[in-house]
Amino acid sequence: MTAETDWTDIAERYGTPTYVYDGDRLAANLAALRTVLHHRLEVFYSLKSNPNRGVYDVLHTAGARAEVSSLAELRTVLAAGTDPADIIFLGPGKSLAEITACVEAGVYAVVCESLAELAEIDRVAERSGVRQRVLIRVNPAFSVAGSRLTMGGKPRQFGIDEATVLAAGAELTSWRHADVAGIHVYLGTRILDPQVVVSNTGYVLALAERVARETGIRLDAVDIGGGLGVAYFDGEDDLDDAALAKELNPMLDRFAAAHPDTRLILESGRYLTARCGTYLMRVRYVKESMGEKFAVTDGGTHHHMAAVGIGSFVKRNFPVELLSRPTAGPGGGGPAGRWTIAGPLCTPNDTVAKGVLLPDLVPGDLLGVRRSGAYGPSASPGLFLSHGYPAEVLLLRGRSYLVRSRDTVDDVLAKQSTHPDLSRPVPA
Repeated sequence: MTAETDWTDIAERYGTPTYVYDGDRLAANLAALRTVLHHRLEVFYSLKSNPNRGVYDVLHTAGARAEVSSLAELRTVLAAGTDPADIIFLGPGKSLAEITACVEAGVYAVVCESLAELAEIDRVAERSGVRQRVLIRVNPAFSVAGSRLTMGGKPRQFGIDEATVLAAGAELTSWRHADVAGIHVYLGTRILDPQVVVSNTGYVLALAERVARETGIRLDAVDIGGGLGVAYFDGEDDLDDAALAKELNPMLDRFAAAHPDTRLILESGRYLTARCGTYLMRVRYVKESMGEKFAVTDGGTHHHMAAVGIGSFVKRNFPVELLSRPTAGPGGGGPAGRWTIAGPLCTPNDTVAKGVLLPDLVPGDLLGVRRSGAYGPSASPGLFLSHGYPAEVLLLRGRSYLVRSRDTVDDVLAKQSTHPDLSRPVPA
């Protein structure tokens, strides 16, 4: 989104609250990442960060592969024309339907998270008369520092413990239809320090070679995970991809030379999408309570749960900006002050930002929560108070496109049902 973005026009055309994604920047983020990192490192877009079909269409066209974790995400990428050879499927609780869909579609790999799941994959592949490539997700023996959310190195539902994998030995290659041919390790997320990513990758590459040596599996692919972070809060800086490449690429070069036929996979979701999204909402009321200024908006944490600060000891604000003024009425400017931005929900937790510095606000103002392109509607309780989910709009090459319709009241109620028996008095 540029300074020329007409937020008033977007709000009038699509309503508020609405997520707005910058498609040009999405494509540019992917291009920059692919340009700076080693040419053998393939970028697989993690749809969990933003599963919107329009967002994926832009990234797929720009060259991203796909990492999916549900049947809906799998169908999304297949419908977009993704080559099954460029799809991996992961998640700790895959259903039989999901495993079957992966096998029938011929996805490149199912990332296996338990030995019981490995047996299930083998059974499904046998029924289809095929061999399904599997990457073993390894829960590493150490916990990474410098990650905002640690995904391994401690008891987890994710993956198989490193010691268990190494002890399995030839068992991993004994399956007739589950073809174990690589590993996946995901150590943490929202990492902002390039050195942490480099250290993680070095560990994963060495572990891959050790697993192959001690179990006899092939290394068709090594998925080094991802976790590349973006800065949300004061005092944080975005990950320096040039500094990352300076140390990471020589390491990848050595591994690639030793394993010329091994695919090297990097998962990236938040890093590609977060900076490309704005959550657009309109101020409904302004008020003061015990000396604190409140702006109550039509948007809230039912659409943007990340703004609550879940997992943080101290509430920190996403970047919030005043994007427009109403065309008429008072309050066209004014000195900056501290405002709490609250939504329409019946809970004190519905606070999008607290004590944020903004000009004097009036009803009708448009506010934008920046860096909101990842884990927005998909990680939020959209049915709180039966509000439903917001519209989603994508901007690309100077045009705007509605890429998800807003839930109406009828949409929210349509899936509910009743029965005459439910309205009869319960016998005493």
